[in-house]
Amino acid sequence: MNYRPPFLALCALLSPCVSAQEAPPAFPKDPLDTLERTCFQTSKPWSPQGNLRSDVAICYGIDATLPERVATWRDRGYRVHLMTGVAWGNYQDYLYGRFDGKNHEDNAQTDRNGKKISHGGDVYYMCPAENYGEFLCVGVQKALDAGVEAVHLEEPEFWARAGYSEGFKREWRSYYQEEWQPPHSTPDAQWRASKLKYFLYRRALQQVFNHVQAFNKRTGKHVRCYVPTHSLINYAHWCIVSPQSSLAMLDGCDGYIAQVWTGTSRTPNHFRGKLKERTFETAFLEYGAMQNLVRATGRSVWYLNDPIEDNPRHDWTDYRTNWESTLTASLLQPDVSKYEVAPWPERIFGGKYPRGAEDAKTIPPEYATELQIVGNALNDMNQADIKWDCGTQGIGVLISDSLMFQREQPTPSDPHMAHFYGLALPPLKRGIPVTPVQLENVPLPHFLDTQKVLLLSYTGQKPQSPEVHQPLADWVKKGGVLIIADDDKDPYNQAREWWNEQGKTTLIPRNHLFDALGLKDGQFNGAPVSVGKGSVIWLRENPATFALGEESERRLMDTLKQAAALARLTWKETNHLSLKRGPYQIAAGLDESISGPAATLTGRFVNLFDPTLSVQKSFSVTPGSRYFLLDLDAVKKSDNPQVLASACKALPLRENSWTVEGITDTPAVLLIATGKVPKSVRLDGREITGFNHGDGLLHVRFPNESRPRVLDLVF
Repeated sequence: MNYRPPFLALCALLSPCVSAQEAPPAFPKDPLDTLERTCFQTSKPWSPQGNLRSDVAICYGIDATLPERVATWRDRGYRVHLMTGVAWGNYQDYLYGRFDGKNHEDNAQTDRNGKKISHGGDVYYMCPAENYGEFLCVGVQKALDAGVEAVHLEEPEFWARAGYSEGFKREWRSYYQEEWQPPHSTPDAQWRASKLKYFLYRRALQQVFNHVQAFNKRTGKHVRCYVPTHSLINYAHWCIVSPQSSLAMLDGCDGYIAQVWTGTSRTPNHFRGKLKERTFETAFLEYGAMQNLVRATGRSVWYLNDPIEDNPRHDWTDYRTNWESTLTASLLQPDVSKYEVAPWPERIFGGKYPRGAEDAKTIPPEYATELQIVGNALNDMNQADIKWDCGTQGIGVLISDSLMFQREQPTPSDPHMAHFYGLALPPLKRGIPVTPVQLENVPLPHFLDTQKVLLLSYTGQKPQSPEVHQPLADWVKKGGVLIIADDDKDPYNQAREWWNEQGKTTLIPRNHLFDALGLKDGQFNGAPVSVGKGSVIWLRENPATFALGEESERRLMDTLKQAAALARLTWKETNHLSLKRGPYQIAAGLDESISGPAATLTGRFVNLFDPTLSVQKSFSVTPGSRYFLLDLDAVKKSDNPQVLASACKALPLRENSWTVEGITDTPAVLLIATGKVPKSVRLDGREITGFNHGDGLLHVRFPNESRPRVLDLVF
């Protein structure tokens, strides 16, 4: 999980606060920062190494230094938010009775061996009792008093292996009105334990949301609340339970930060029987799942990108390659245009890696430049002109939050999530931008409008309520095609739940879905069955088989191709994904894909992953290639010089002038469209020689500084 430094002592030790007298003047106000297009999180006060010049600086952690840290970022011209851990933090005041006079160590998450689950030392993952929610509210109030504009309540996480503390047993008795059962004792006990964990963190978050709303009502302010969280896919893979989709339904939740990065996406999975890291494909599915949490809800989501990762033992080549893969995957989700460009910028621009190695190095200058080019470009991703160039669109895989409920003993689902990846990876590897579709959101109006074919299995997950089945059946009747892959052998079918009247019958959730569709098991003999204008196909096997062999994978794809024809979709397979977003072209070449020549992109492009910002006329989308291109011929023309890309913040000041600022001691480069060759280029009045002009484009280079300076073109 993303590392968070302790705060009670380390804030002062790691980076002393910078006073207003020592700090440079504030950067001029960007009129578009109200859109909060980009952000980053930091535990430290403003510093030259953390000065990413995004719209928002998110101050991490609640301690005595918080007001001063908030002030240093606000004084430098940032909008300021707060982020704090929900499941854990330096919350010893709560643990040891300094909060309310009672010791609460029995609310630490505990495994079956009686061991408390720690994030380091006595920073325990918590089982959130109601008084724990009250404790969080007291801490959040300190941030509200400091004037933050939003609160991010990070990572509400309950380990699947937990559920043995006295605090959890009390919650069980209260919630179920029955005696606690060891979660590992039966599938029913594990299911009920997970449902309770899911509820407890939803309750805790609602307590804080209510507190913030009461503050807003009392003060007339509009402080918002967000939940930074890993994807459902990753939490299920890592055996963690979190409220996920249910949070968007809570009063006062404004959205999420999708915490997807190399550390989550490099988790190995199976495809055609081979277990390995597939960072790009996994990230694509993770980001897709997070987007589906908010689609049709009115909430918003930022996509996290991390230029390194929590494991400090990798080198810069590993970090850079995987960051380009996850960043590209996030850009291939056109409905999202807000980004957290980095957590912990100081560890990126100030750390040495691999940590502890004799040849550990600070960030390569060209990577530092690339990161700032991309970070600034991400401010411009809200583009209306969207066009795919890849495989068939309109295909999704239904996923439920209950994927997290079946991950532990006595009968855990597949350890590598083959029941999910067996359905999702085969089409994705053929260039089909398959979408994870949140089952809990199916009843929302228009949620399924863009889906034409859906794959569903109740192996490894279950519908949390019967309400999802009728709208799913209605979607089929209107012309959708549903592929069900299930052998009905999942032991969690027997958990006491709504589908079997709390254990009184032997019915399973698929029976209820078939009732909504008006179907009987005997109607299926291997062929599709018509339902209204749509169809249902039932593959009577565990979907994990499609991940574990080439023959079974091909069989699934034959069925999917058949379903696409029934849905009147034009079938297309490619060895790449490519998406146009306004003047930007995003592309990824796929390995383990179909044979054939690589796609070629032609025109006048600048690759934003290229720190030189050189112009190229063609790119070959070969396996493993990642491109974030600016199409120069698609940029809106202007009579005046305009900055097209920059490795620093470049805010227009007046005609032919910009205020510029970046990370100190990193190389800046600006690409400026101008038909005229300037007589000179000046930075704070001093002439600089680092520029060249050609083909209507001006490249300007200089060392960045973390203070505002004026760049002038003199004609």
